[in-house]
Amino acid sequence: MNEEVVGTDTSELGEKIVKVLKTIYDPEIPVDIYELGLIYDVLVNEDKEVKILMTLTSPNCPVAETLPVEVEEKVKSLDAIKDAEVEITFDPPWTQDLMSEEAKLELGLL
Repeated sequence: MNEEVVGTDTSELGEKIVKVLKTIYDPEIPVDIYELGLIYDVLVNEDKEVKILMTLTSPNCPVAETLPVEVEEKVKSLDAIKDAEVEITFDPPWTQDLMSEEAKLELGLL
């Protein structure tokens, strides 16, 4: 029974984290980083420590230094979160195919 409670807890936390991620925008594209497909994975352990695997639109992205820090800080600002760590990867590299339908519509790509 305890595991179910933990499971519900972490899935609720996951939803809160996604809400926070949807408030962070790529400065060059007027779409949030979640809808852009820059977030590859969000892991929450039982200690409420979060690990986010994300990418950038390109390795030369002008916010390569600041965007991961912003993501970490905003996720850490959630009351229930003990710690957050962002790992940047370029494998697989980001492409427009990773964008949500909503993001593609917003940018006139559909």
